[in-house]
Amino acid sequence: MRFDLDDLRLFLDVVSEGSITAGARRMHLSLPSASARVRSLEHQAGVALLIRGRRGVRPTPAGTTLARHAREVLAQTARLESAVASYTRSPTAPLTLLSGGSAMHRLVPQALVSFLRAHPDVDVRVSESRTPETVRKLTDGEADLGVVVDDEARDCGLVMEPLGDDSLVVIGQADGILAGRGALTYSEVAEHPLVGLDPGSSLRRWIERHLGPHAPAVRYRTTVADLGALVALAAAGVGLAVVPRRAVDPGRPLDVCELQDAWARRHHLLAWGAKGRTSSTATAALAEHLRRAAVSESASFGRRGDSGDRHGG
Repeated sequence: MRFDLDDLRLFLDVVSEGSITAGARRMHLSLPSASARVRSLEHQAGVALLIRGRRGVRPTPAGTTLARHAREVLAQTARLESAVASYTRSPTAPLTLLSGGSAMHRLVPQALVSFLRAHPDVDVRVSESRTPETVRKLTDGEADLGVVVDDEARDCGLVMEPLGDDSLVVIGQADGILAGRGALTYSEVAEHPLVGLDPGSSLRRWIERHLGPHAPAVRYRTTVADLGALVALAAAGVGLAVVPRRAVDPGRPLDVCELQDAWARRHHLLAWGAKGRTSSTATAALAEHLRRAAVSESASFGRRGDSGDRHGG
């Protein structure tokens, strides 16, 4: 048998109030209408559900059982409606944020955490993307914001602003090959076994583009998908690695040397989509959280530099 949910709500109100009149009032029904619906419910159940008296009503054993299950059914229905509604509640289309792999390591996640907590009604789509592809999508209106590398985004016509340093360094096991060295060229680094990012990663492709066709032959002992794993492998002595300085975790024992090649000095820019700064207040808010994350990260670099640890060679 199937019970109407509104009839179950009415029955629970009647049982709770001990009166059909009071239950009808809570459901905004007339007394005759409420009485008819209760009788229909009893007819459908095939058993008396209420004991009627001069001072009101009380449930029969069958009525008590129905009331208990009705509460469970209505609670489950409310949870189901809430779960489905959560997918349609956002009043705005998701923002689209694009970034290279370097900023994805720490900068973008930190900004997302603070933004999503502060703006529960705004969703964000995040994708890793090389700077040329990010610029194209921003220009075509397919994305709202992008974190790009300065040398690949010049003269693209987009609104951009400085976001932070993203220079590359070489790292290795503490007191290992790099001990006592302050700086190396990439050619010197390539003389040793390396660990690197997967060939399709945005940072790996950026490095190879700047090395050009006459790049020194490199032996990669292994390649991995993310910077965190790469730093861990280098720190364990598996091989040297070329990474953004900002990817080096504070407190990790390893040696860090500058890369002397000019292309190793680069900066992140925050680039706005073709709609510009007035596209939405949500876009402006996300940009502000990215700025704050960059400032926080920059301050963290300063603390590391003052701590006298091995970072910096």
